[in-house]
Amino acid sequence: MDTSVVFTEAYYFFTVAIMWLLHVGFMTYEAGVSRRKNVMSTAMKNIMTIAVVTPTFYYVGWYVYFCMQEGLKFTGTADGGGTAASGDYYCGDGFGLPWDGSMGPNLGDNISGVFWAAFVLFSWTTGSIMSGSVLERIRISAYLWLTALMGGIVWVIAAAWGWSYGGWLSVHFGYHDFAASGVVHGVAGIFALGVLFNLGPRIGRYDADGGTRVFKPHNLHLTLMGLMIIFTAFYAFYAACLAITADTTPGWANIYFSPATLSAITFTITMGFAGGFAGGYIFAKGDPFWTISGGLAGVVAVSAGADIYSPNLTLILAFFSAGLAYSVGNWIEQKARIDDAVGAVSVHGVMGFWGVMLVGIFAGGYPTGAGGVKTSFLGQLVGAAAIFALSFVTGYVASWILKQFNLLRVPPEVEVEGLDMAEFETDFYPEFGRAPEPIVHADGSEGDADETLRADLAANR
Repeated sequence: MDTSVVFTEAYYFFTVAIMWLLHVGFMTYEAGVSRRKNVMSTAMKNIMTIAVVTPTFYYVGWYVYFCMQEGLKFTGTADGGGTAASGDYYCGDGFGLPWDGSMGPNLGDNISGVFWAAFVLFSWTTGSIMSGSVLERIRISAYLWLTALMGGIVWVIAAAWGWSYGGWLSVHFGYHDFAASGVVHGVAGIFALGVLFNLGPRIGRYDADGGTRVFKPHNLHLTLMGLMIIFTAFYAFYAACLAITADTTPGWANIYFSPATLSAITFTITMGFAGGFAGGYIFAKGDPFWTISGGLAGVVAVSAGADIYSPNLTLILAFFSAGLAYSVGNWIEQKARIDDAVGAVSVHGVMGFWGVMLVGIFAGGYPTGAGGVKTSFLGQLVGAAAIFALSFVTGYVASWILKQFNLLRVPPEVEVEGLDMAEFETDFYPEFGRAPEPIVHADGSEGDADETLRADLAANR
């Protein structure tokens, strides 16, 4: 067997294995953010994301990805250009779809399974991003329907449009989104925003007089550790965005089959984290949550151009993007009064599309690949607008339908008592007594928040 084939198979296999840490990290991160009464339900949502998104992507998403491209055959060149001509329509043509018998076991195919698995890991990531936004009040059944829709279908449509050399955004507009700022992070964050409009804030989050209650994480150390695990897996996430091909020099290419290297993306991701941490720390005045979230925001913002940015530019963009994420996150929470429990709308959604636009600003004229079309500010804007609309509308409409049938949110009594008790009928922290959670009202007075909520619920029955 050709050693290059063996290397390619092993390469994607190990990126997939390391990317599992993304979901270990997301589960840990979100469990730490949750209050003790919701920790297990939060963790279970992340585990069940894998259970529902995987078959949805297998039976539907993989087919959608290839069938929504324009069917172009591409030949790359060393200078980053390329030629595209009418070719095979990709619906199942040699790509191993579940009903054509080629997905496995097939000893003649060393690529389909590992390449498919890399896409599946991206799919899980979109679900995990939304999971954090909606924790502590969404029905797990509603979440699973929504995450199957987004992770198995919606982000895949966005990828087919702009994260492929046959997508209409890349072919006609030169859309460039190397490490999925828009098509993964942006889609997940803005889909979650549409859901949050229908889901509403957690009980007691806001009062009628303009007060905002801060729900403290039950274990901030666990949250920080979860994010550090996610950051470790980001190296594999970036690596899986590269293609190994004989049609380009130096033999590595981005999703558009323009030249790219592991060395370039290593610079970008490492400098992105450094700049993001520094920006988060400075703009948030040392707040631990926003310091480490700033690192994530910084990397998301530079992901679209990670294959072409210089380290110096990456550091600067990540630094200021972390500050922007912090400002937007506070505005969403305090002014717009949208209860995003982990700041995913800002860190993933807004930073994802901000990253798409940064490519148009700082990398205009770079050849995206298919047909030699060059990246431009207008092309990035068209791509961002199309993917933003796809994400928000599907998230809003799907959650609105669930809301009409009273299937979106848990009852108030369950939310106040805690989802763990309702779903598992047990307290997973029996050795700890419940400490009163104070609430500061708009007039400056203090009280026990949960006791106040129970009284209000009883009075309004």
